[in-house]
Amino acid sequence: MVFGSFVSSPRGTLTPHQVLELANVYLENAFNAKDPDIALVLCHDTETSLSHAKKVAKNTHNRTVTEGISTTYISLGKLLESRGLVSGAHASFTKAKKLGGIIGNLGQPTNDHRPSNVTQSLGGISCSSGGSSHLDQQQRSKTITVPGYIFPENIEPPTIGFRLPEADERLNSTPQLVYCLGLLKAAQSSDITFEPTALKWLKTIEKDTDEKDRFHTMASDVIRAFKRNEIKDAKAVAEVACLAPVLNKDLFHDLLRELYSGIDHSGLLNIHHLEGLARLIQGADHGHLNADDLVKILGLLSNRLMDTHQQSSQHMYQLILAVSHVLDAMADTNVTDLNREKLHEPLSTYLSALKKSFDPFVVYQAAYAYQALLCVPDDETTWQAAMRRTRKVFQGVSGLVSATATLDIDKLIEGLENIQIACAGASKITGAIKTTYDELNRDAGFVASIKEGFSFERKRDWYSALRGASVLIRNGQLATFRKFVCEAPCRCDPAFQWGICQRLGEIVANPVWDEDTRQNAIAFLGEIYKNDEAWDQHASVKQWILNILMQLSSTSGGTSQLCSTVAETLFRELEASCDGKKQDLYRACRESGSIAYPLKTTLPSELASPSLLDRVQNRPDVEGHIRILRKQRTKERGNAIYIQPQAKSSFQAADDTRFPLMDKIKEFLESDQKVFLLLGDSGAGKSTFSRELEFDLWQSYKNKASRIPLYINLPTIDKPEHDLIAKQLRRNEFTESQIREMKHHRKFILICDGYDECQQTHNLYMSNRMNEPGEWDVQMVISCRSEYLGSDYQDRFQPGNRNQQLDPSSFQQAVITPFSINQIHDYIKQYVSVNEPLWRVDDYMQALDLIPSLKDLVKNPFLMTLSLDVLPRMVDPGQHLSGARVTRVSLYDHFVEQWLERGKRRLAEKDMTSRTKEAFEKLSAEGFTQNGIEYLKKLAVAIYKEQDGHPVIEYSQVLDEGSWKDAFFGRKEKRLLLEACPLTRNGNQHRFIHRSILEYGLALAVFDPQDRKNKAALEQALSRRGSVSSVMSFEIYDCDEEMVTDPEQDQEPDINSPLVRRSFVNEHSLLQFLEERVQQEPMFEEQLFAYVEYSKKNKKWRTAAANAMTILVRAGVQFLETDLQGIRIPGADLSYGVFDSVHFQDTDLRKVIF
Repeated sequence: MVFGSFVSSPRGTLTPHQVLELANVYLENAFNAKDPDIALVLCHDTETSLSHAKKVAKNTHNRTVTEGISTTYISLGKLLESRGLVSGAHASFTKAKKLGGIIGNLGQPTNDHRPSNVTQSLGGISCSSGGSSHLDQQQRSKTITVPGYIFPENIEPPTIGFRLPEADERLNSTPQLVYCLGLLKAAQSSDITFEPTALKWLKTIEKDTDEKDRFHTMASDVIRAFKRNEIKDAKAVAEVACLAPVLNKDLFHDLLRELYSGIDHSGLLNIHHLEGLARLIQGADHGHLNADDLVKILGLLSNRLMDTHQQSSQHMYQLILAVSHVLDAMADTNVTDLNREKLHEPLSTYLSALKKSFDPFVVYQAAYAYQALLCVPDDETTWQAAMRRTRKVFQGVSGLVSATATLDIDKLIEGLENIQIACAGASKITGAIKTTYDELNRDAGFVASIKEGFSFERKRDWYSALRGASVLIRNGQLATFRKFVCEAPCRCDPAFQWGICQRLGEIVANPVWDEDTRQNAIAFLGEIYKNDEAWDQHASVKQWILNILMQLSSTSGGTSQLCSTVAETLFRELEASCDGKKQDLYRACRESGSIAYPLKTTLPSELASPSLLDRVQNRPDVEGHIRILRKQRTKERGNAIYIQPQAKSSFQAADDTRFPLMDKIKEFLESDQKVFLLLGDSGAGKSTFSRELEFDLWQSYKNKASRIPLYINLPTIDKPEHDLIAKQLRRNEFTESQIREMKHHRKFILICDGYDECQQTHNLYMSNRMNEPGEWDVQMVISCRSEYLGSDYQDRFQPGNRNQQLDPSSFQQAVITPFSINQIHDYIKQYVSVNEPLWRVDDYMQALDLIPSLKDLVKNPFLMTLSLDVLPRMVDPGQHLSGARVTRVSLYDHFVEQWLERGKRRLAEKDMTSRTKEAFEKLSAEGFTQNGIEYLKKLAVAIYKEQDGHPVIEYSQVLDEGSWKDAFFGRKEKRLLLEACPLTRNGNQHRFIHRSILEYGLALAVFDPQDRKNKAALEQALSRRGSVSSVMSFEIYDCDEEMVTDPEQDQEPDINSPLVRRSFVNEHSLLQFLEERVQQEPMFEEQLFAYVEYSKKNKKWRTAAANAMTILVRAGVQFLETDLQGIRIPGADLSYGVFDSVHFQDTDLRKVIF
């Protein structure tokens, strides 16, 4: 399998006509061949070419080619019939007939009575009947058939492809190095056909001696690095073992001695070295293993085996498995000089004793090793000679195999029959191995049945048959494998069936096989389980099949999701469709759980990070640091309440077009698109979803082949328009060498959160040159508040090329929709379950039904969180709920107060120094909660004043001493308030837990209902006018002239108000807080009118006036016959305002939105 990736069929690049012509060339040579063996091989080549031509013709609907294929099938059938191969001829005629060929009287079977559905292509050529008279008639007469849809034809062996590197390019993995060295080695053979890409690469390398030497040097350096490693773990051992087929003899023996020594000198058995030794022997090139090596290895393993306590099943199994591989290799190389007294007899006696083990897998593997041991001293057997006479180069279980290699199963079966004859006849065997369901029920179960089935007393043909079956599978001769399993003399032997089931399971577990082949293997397992009449009632085999299906139903270990589903479906089907005794087996399997020993596959193991090859190439350890990052990020998520959000494709899309957002994002990630824009209102759940997406991607992250999910909180990055990914990786403590490594060799999924919060206008994809040559390979998910963007915003996000040409087809967007009633209910249930509040689910649902406007508020996820937290504090369930008024700003009022009160209690429970305790008591005496609110207000104002609203504050106690930041983070009492406030800290970065808290703090700085100054002003106004209505010169509704006051006699508005310093016209979330204050607090409305009035006199008030008019209009204040002459409100948003008979003469209305 290691070299299967570069052995390709020459038919792949031919046209259908050329493939058909090739088939006829093979057929003509078969007609002329005098040697019958050569004729059979050429017939197989004809069949293979016809099968390929048939597939191509089917895709192209080429009728001419189809008719030619049919005609050639008829000619092939005539040839096979003329040589007495009636079943093979019948198969060819059947195929011709399906294609529309006219057969006439041809193709009628004469004296071959085997069913046609077990014969296909070369596998359809019947085996010789010679030798059948020596077999037990009852077993020989039992004909086993398998449905024709299972392994219908032989296929090309599966391959694992790797990208071929350019000169001096760094390699990604050791298997890629093996692939390159294997190509170079195969190029020395004249009968190997290469794919065009591989051939081109070889021609280039042949001219570059230095490059060729570089690959060989890397292989030897990897082995040296392994020898230097003090800790040789499983991944390091697997990495060097996969080099076995491409090493020269000296390097191979160097590695062999290292693994041998590791086993020999370790006090405790080193399982990793043992597995590595077994893989090394399996992958050994022809001539690298000699008899002396194998005898010494077998002696070592035998000694360790006999020293291993039989209760250590895992160690015992691995040792026996390694012994089996050594004995297989010894049988293949015809070693005949084992010392019977010192090695052969003690080992055979020990293996026989393992029949008493309670572990069925140990029993089976011991039986297999025992049979292999019996083959070692013998001369070459008939089955070995049959395999050697074919064109296959057989070297243990691996090696270079020609693309047209076949195995003559007729001669193999004949050899198996001779083994039965030499072992005193099949009738005795048949009588010894049957264990039915009834016997199983009377005995100790699975283990007892297997002990009865696997004999340790004499040589059996099932060992040789399983070796031949492995060769057929490895060469892709699956139709021949099916025929062989059905016709082998030992087909009813439970040991043979056990081994066949194991091999079928390993086909399913190995992702190098295509889905159809893997599903066919599952179906084959089902046939063996169901058909007792054909396969006998071997309870151990049936339960082994159930165990295999249980293991395959899990997607771990290489099993695909589809195959896992198919295996699970069959597993459940077997429970429902079988009789009561088999149902007992099923229940026992369910109760005992999955098997202890995983099915083996030929895929290279996941390598360590850094791998040995990485170290040889001086590659920094990236994967280890990624694992640390993954652990940190998944741990931070905690037990968060999460409801899957729904979204729609645009703002204009109808609500009934909503879709699950996570599903849409995953579709995007599986596509070739590059940027996904996620839009939503403040608090809609964009950040929560982004973190959940990151968590989900980390959960599915496997190894260096996976894309790395990288969450980036954009406001925390300085100038994210340049070097964005590197800046984030530095924050995650990656080194510069690691960052360079990932830039050139890894792929990323960027989850960029808070585009609006960092006040960006750049296209971050373009400015960071994503996916340009030599730059970062990424897909980007980026979130932004809906209100932050104008109508033409797509060009800020659409990807493009280096010429600034945008590509809309690589861009996708979605808008998060508000919670539905069902989502609200699900969220409440989760909240009550996790937090155990005073209210129950029914209390919250009652409040939602009775409190006006609350149901609309909680459609926003963040407001939902706030509501559930503070509702028990705000209202009593069932008591006048319909009269309660809950607004967004009132929720925030209660939430912040409650947060500060909890913070105060938390601080009171902590151990404090005397100075800290004194500061805490001082704050408490003055009113801790009120001090906390003042701190929050002033910090929000400072953020807008000093950082232009950028929400993240970076504070260094040394560098920022004496700065504005020091006033909030430096002094002891301030640090207490900092700890109690709704702020979060990451390193030296501080920010509010949600941006809306920052906006609430600023809104509170504009007007705080609890502020003593506001209360005093309100009382003064009431005493002066007896009313809280606004009485400026442009008062709305009917103005009483007696109530109009002269502005000159009033105190000027607060010049330090945030409204004076900057425009908030586009700060929609902030404006929403302020408009609700207007609706609740008449004094605030009066203050806003004052700003507008004073703008007539001095332009220094124009920004405040523009903000004030925007807020008043949003709050629903109507202007009827109002005198607005001379006001200055540039840039105000008067959209949807009511202005009836209003005087706007001499006003500053520049850039005002109406």
